[in-house]
Amino acid sequence: MIKSMTGFGRCEIQKESKKFTVELKSVNHRYLDVNIRMPKKLNFFETAIRSLLKSYANRGKVDIFITYEDLSQSQVSVKYHSNVAAEYLKYFKQIEEEFGLKNDVSVAALARFPEVFTMEEQSDDEEELWNGLKEALEGAFTQFVETRTKEGENLKNDILGKLDVLNGQVACVEERSPQIVAEYREKLEDKMKELLADSQIEESRIAAEVILFADKICTDEEVVRLKSHIQHMRNTLEENEGIGRKLDFIAQEMNREANTILSKANDLEVSNYAISLKTEIEKIREQIQNIE
Repeated sequence: MIKSMTGFGRCEIQKESKKFTVELKSVNHRYLDVNIRMPKKLNFFETAIRSLLKSYANRGKVDIFITYEDLSQSQVSVKYHSNVAAEYLKYFKQIEEEFGLKNDVSVAALARFPEVFTMEEQSDDEEELWNGLKEALEGAFTQFVETRTKEGENLKNDILGKLDVLNGQVACVEERSPQIVAEYREKLEDKMKELLADSQIEESRIAAEVILFADKICTDEEVVRLKSHIQHMRNTLEENEGIGRKLDFIAQEMNREANTILSKANDLEVSNYAISLKTEIEKIREQIQNIE
């Protein structure tokens, strides 16, 4: 199944008090280039995210956006450090004895001293986090592949239509070539009759001249190869994913043959056909750039 490199996917998953949202989009690129934006809490999973994506995409510039919310009421906890409180009380007692001061420290006063009570964020279970995140990733990636596949099918149909146009133009070049030679022979005979008047015209000289001309403008090989490349591209479009580079190479070869036909053209019609061939091939190449 052909896939476009342009796609989008989104999935939102809530596992108990944890909510994961994953969005991703992609455009064409020579390789798989991944950019991930996510909370620092999830940075530990970056390698796993990249590995998971590779099972869904081979090429493209992919941007992934991940958000995470913990909706529980126990995100942080208060921790009492008794050893720190004991240290404070020990020194208060020492001050009382050394200076004869009244030790009037209350519980409320002691609690306000640094490090007696601290707020600590509760650590999350990594496996639980990954399970929720993975489910959201897989949901987004699946939708991502669906949009790429749908767009890929549209690209395939468009390219097949353009290949039909190419076939028609190649047929026109093939049909026109013998006519050019016949017209050249006729013009050559008329010119020689005009120059030689009543003198005898040597048929062999005319035939030799026509043969040289026909050989110079002959595009039979280019036409055969171009037809072969068109069929090759049709067959490749029926293959599985990962054919973008192969299609691009075939398009380059098609363009090479069209250039040769244009360079050999000694006729306005053939020149126009060759220019049309090049234009259509360029359109195909532009579409191929979006195929994975």
